[in-house]
Amino acid sequence: MKKPILKMENQKPSFNRRKFLTNAAKIAGVGAAGYIYIRGCNNDDKPIAVPPPIIQHEFLTQPYLHTLDNKQMYIRWITNRNCYSWVEYGEATALDKKIHAVTDGLVNANNRVHEIVLDDLVPGKTYQYRVASKEIRRWDEDVAVFGETIYGKTYTFKTIADDTDEVNLLVLNDLHDTPSSFPHLLKLNGSDPYDLVFLNGDMFNYQKGEEQIINHLITPCTNGFAIQKPMLFVRGNHELRGPFAHQLKDYFSYPQGYYFHFQCGPVFAIALDTGEDKEDDRPVYAGLAAFDAFREKQAVWLEKLMQSEAYRNARYKVVFMHIPPFYSNDAHGSMHSRKLFSPLFDQYKVDLVVCGHTHVHGVHPPVKDQHDYPIIIGGGPKPGTRTLIKINASQQELKVQMLDDTGKEVGKYSIK
Repeated sequence: MKKPILKMENQKPSFNRRKFLTNAAKIAGVGAAGYIYIRGCNNDDKPIAVPPPIIQHEFLTQPYLHTLDNKQMYIRWITNRNCYSWVEYGEATALDKKIHAVTDGLVNANNRVHEIVLDDLVPGKTYQYRVASKEIRRWDEDVAVFGETIYGKTYTFKTIADDTDEVNLLVLNDLHDTPSSFPHLLKLNGSDPYDLVFLNGDMFNYQKGEEQIINHLITPCTNGFAIQKPMLFVRGNHELRGPFAHQLKDYFSYPQGYYFHFQCGPVFAIALDTGEDKEDDRPVYAGLAAFDAFREKQAVWLEKLMQSEAYRNARYKVVFMHIPPFYSNDAHGSMHSRKLFSPLFDQYKVDLVVCGHTHVHGVHPPVKDQHDYPIIIGGGPKPGTRTLIKINASQQELKVQMLDDTGKEVGKYSIK
């Protein structure tokens, strides 16, 4: 007969020292020499000095890719300690090249958010790479004292060939701090090929800090695609709000600024930053908004770009912008964008405009005396409103397909 297991009424649970010290570090405060001071366990008022938990030098993110040029790749990642960092890369199976970043004669170091640019890549080639970060423990006057070096896994990416006849783009918008939506929507693409992912604004509700950027965007993107496929990110109006809005560009590569263009096979793509959706002088902005002038500056840049030979010779001209110029009520941001950009879209024969913002998906063909171009608007953040926009462009046809979050087709458009 088995003896019964008795538990005394005052029996204490097992003590997890690691968890205790980690939590203590968060709530008790750290004193001299990095020690944590806590009260004794027997109601003793005398504090006890406990060594803090050891925090290893580590990556906070996997590497994530950006590019606007098939001869270039921007590689970014974040560490928990200040470092000197580099990338090892090469074709085929060899990591035979090493590159670090230099700014004004100084090799970039003593930072946690890292960006390395691979230049002079060959279009249409597959490359492998891995990132490395050497901890900088301290500076003794003018000499850096290094610590541990950590290496990431080896990943691959492929540059787009100059003469490629076909490209595939995926577009996400208005996910509003719902990281679980990334894998859900990307899974709807199945095994179909794609070359890059475009994030068309309002990935966040407002900018709070680094942890939000990592957990709600970078990590779901690297888990899904961004270690091998580049992502491009245009701001929506919600990226312009919050105490961390000014730091957003520290975490993403914008070689041309917040509005930009790129050539992708037969597609000449333009990304516009439509700014806030309300007037600059609204009290809620506390005098810190100046988006009318920002949009006006973009309009001047846009017309000059549309007069370029590269634009005129492109098979398709596609514009990405968060706030639609139509079908977005009469809010100031939409109306001002309509006034500045829509006449240029008509005059220079834009083939397609892809937007978000309204949280109501729709495919809007050209309307006489309103807009000569089709407008595709993605959905919203809630289940049942989320969408994945797929763009396939070949020399023969540009096809747009929009799927809802069940995988059902809810819109399509084609241009021949």
